[in-house]
Amino acid sequence: MEPDCADSDMTHMHSHAEESHTHHHRHKQTRSVLNRLSRAIGHLNAVRGMVEEGRDCSEVLIQLAAVRSAINKTCEVILKDHLDHCIVDAVENGDTRAINELHQAIELLMGRG
Repeated sequence: MEPDCADSDMTHMHSHAEESHTHHHRHKQTRSVLNRLSRAIGHLNAVRGMVEEGRDCSEVLIQLAAVRSAINKTCEVILKDHLDHCIVDAVENGDTRAINELHQAIELLMGRG
């Protein structure tokens, strides 16, 4: 049961080729994630402009750190949404594949993959 689904922005769908089911989830944070990504893309484009203009390396590095922070926060929002919806559903349905995929994704996010 997903009590928060009715208030959601967008629908996210999972389909596993090796499995016979597809499950649908509505995530509350989809619009927020898209907005965060748009801002990060804009910021990264601005950093690219700084490099093209020959701006000071320290300034560029500081701005890149801000972009990385924005991307990390976006990952955090997506991960929480995934846990709250997809993984709860996976546990309820005995879907160990989704849980294994989450483990792999976390390893990659942590730079260990």
